[in-house]
Amino acid sequence: MMGDVASSSARITGWGAALPEKVVTNADLEATLDTSDEWIVERTGIRERRIGGSTTGLAIEAGRRALDQAGVPGADVDLVILCTCTPDETMPASSAAVQQGLGIAGGAMDLNAACSGFVYGLVAADGFLRSGLGRVLLIGAETMSRIVDWEDRGTAILFGDGAGAVVLEGGGGPGRVLGWDLGSDGSLRHILHADAGGTIQMDGPEVFRRAVRIMVESAERALQGAGCSVDDIALFVPHQANARIIASACSKLGISAERTANNLALVGNTSAASIPLALVGAADAGRLAAGDLVLVVGFGAGMSWASAVVEWAT
Repeated sequence: MMGDVASSSARITGWGAALPEKVVTNADLEATLDTSDEWIVERTGIRERRIGGSTTGLAIEAGRRALDQAGVPGADVDLVILCTCTPDETMPASSAAVQQGLGIAGGAMDLNAACSGFVYGLVAADGFLRSGLGRVLLIGAETMSRIVDWEDRGTAILFGDGAGAVVLEGGGGPGRVLGWDLGSDGSLRHILHADAGGTIQMDGPEVFRRAVRIMVESAERALQGAGCSVDDIALFVPHQANARIIASACSKLGISAERTANNLALVGNTSAASIPLALVGAADAGRLAAGDLVLVVGFGAGMSWASAVVEWAT
């Protein structure tokens, strides 16, 4: 489903990230798996990943940094949306612990759209703000290491843990969600899934084959909804799953590596935390200015996809 929300006033006014201290390199994995650093880098682009912590702990850390950067206390936040497929408990929602930890006065909810989750959450937050809320804290946080089979070289090399967060505020001024696209094809859920209490099962070649097409088509629909072209995009922030997928999508969209956020080599695939971690890294590096247009694109289990064009506010 494509949305044209040019009248939206959701603005990103703060951002933050959190990563576990433990670094697991490809060399570390060589000791336990039939693999090598060269093999992993050639096929994925990943050199290391962070492992450890809890989903709520990482979410609280990233959320606190985003609130501090925005100069906003938790008591002034109307809603926290935690995007994750690795909650710490079946119930209550892990966002309840985040709400408590950050002193948030408003509501709290989890959102699970796997690796597309943060963009789904971005569109949802924008809707809440347009309906009258003042501030939303949006967080993507995952501890994928808890659902990885560490004896499976096809998946163990890919995933890591982490969290990224943004503060979204309503009102006037620059910064808004200009267009978006959300979708899912449940008939493809078998190509990437994890049963309750189980580990990630993935048909890698099939995911790769479909991911590039889905990314490109979804991005084009979001651009159309925003009324802009790919040449207007200052920064492309794709889901950090595989370097070859990113490169292929960039080639088909006509976006250069210089206009693409890519932290995959250092953090691996962090699912719903992937896009906010890459976005925060780019913002902290000074790659964004007020008025810049940012294209975010996610894809993952479901099979889900989500894209949005965002006008940067600060």
